[in-house]
Amino acid sequence: MSPNPIAETVASLMPRAKAELTELVAFKSVADFDQFPRSESEAAASWVADALRAEGFQDVALLDTPDGTQSVYGFLPGPEGAPTVLLYAHYDVQPPLDETAWATPPFELTERDGRWYGRGSADCKGGVIMHLLALRALKANGGVPVNVKVIAEGSEEQGTGGLERYAEEHPDLLAADTIVIGDAGNFRVGLPTVTSTLRGMTLVRVSVDTLEGNLHSGQFGGAAPDALAALVRTLDSLRAEDGSTTVDGLTSDAVWDGLQYAESDFRRDAKVLDGVGLIGEGTVADRIWARPAVTVLGIDCPPVVGATPSVQAAARALISLRVPPGVDAAEATKLLQAHLESHTPWGARVRTEQIGQGQPFRADTTSPAYAAMAEAMGEAYPGEEMQYAGQGGSIPLCNTLSTLYPRAEILLIGLSEPEAQIHAVNESVSPEELERLSVAEALFLQKYAAN
Repeated sequence: MSPNPIAETVASLMPRAKAELTELVAFKSVADFDQFPRSESEAAASWVADALRAEGFQDVALLDTPDGTQSVYGFLPGPEGAPTVLLYAHYDVQPPLDETAWATPPFELTERDGRWYGRGSADCKGGVIMHLLALRALKANGGVPVNVKVIAEGSEEQGTGGLERYAEEHPDLLAADTIVIGDAGNFRVGLPTVTSTLRGMTLVRVSVDTLEGNLHSGQFGGAAPDALAALVRTLDSLRAEDGSTTVDGLTSDAVWDGLQYAESDFRRDAKVLDGVGLIGEGTVADRIWARPAVTVLGIDCPPVVGATPSVQAAARALISLRVPPGVDAAEATKLLQAHLESHTPWGARVRTEQIGQGQPFRADTTSPAYAAMAEAMGEAYPGEEMQYAGQGGSIPLCNTLSTLYPRAEILLIGLSEPEAQIHAVNESVSPEELERLSVAEALFLQKYAAN
């Protein structure tokens, strides 16, 4: 790290950052209140609100969004006539999955091998801490040179759209000249990266029914239509022989022309087992950033343990479709539902239901804010040049903000590099990345204000 005063200040604040992230990770703030107590999410929201108040933010509020969750808002006034920058992160997290598969408890921040482990450490409670670090460094070195709005979402991982709808109903609240989304990540540790595109997402539940009730497989099997087998056939129709996504009417041949992702690096990052091939065709970047991708997230059917010799009368699955930039997520949803309904065999009764949706996003990388960020990242990462990459994941709020504020410049940075293993067991954050990106964000705000 270079000896500039911003970097020195952030370095001195890292022990405090670790202590705060430990507190924030401890909240089991999964916004699925059938699985986790609502009180955990509300406590996390209150923690963020208190942190903003402690930094001098005004108008701090817990916003009750239409999906039943809370987002945290605050405003920090800057010099008269200064531009306004909105800093975004989310405090809700994915479920920990199998807690016994974690090397250390998922809701206890634990240092191991130079990384900090815990659910939300990178995605995206670490993003909340990153924003706080950047602002504290600026306050210690001449003050924050812009007006700052902070919004910390409470249900981003659920895709239920609460903050998007709230923003649409209160269009002045999040208005800004530039928006920094702290929920992306570097292409690799130590390589400063802004995310210029995001795939959108749609979630669809498909239910298949064939019989009034389960039947003895010896007495009726062979003629009685098996709902689980029908569902398997339906799901299989969503992939070509090479594993490419095949939804009738949905284009799947786009090409990514930016930073490339070597197959060997991808295999390592994804921890693909020896001898198992990658799916799809084209470059890895084509497949994960520029093309649609379907994933079967879950199937309701009898578990192996305790299963009886029965022909199944009903089965259902939850399907995710990642939607690339240039494709409307609502149209993709209709195509997916039509595909499922037309590919269900044997005349089985099929129902599809959309559960959630988010539009894809493409940033304008020619804007002055990107030039300021490139300069800031070059200083925070000496010897490295800022790279542009896509992201396979979706952040639905991005398109809402770009629609509400078409003149605003939107940048996506964050802590979710490949080693972070977000959404998986043993999620972690690199403290060095947290430190450098906090420096980069502080320098960006200085440089942007000076333009």
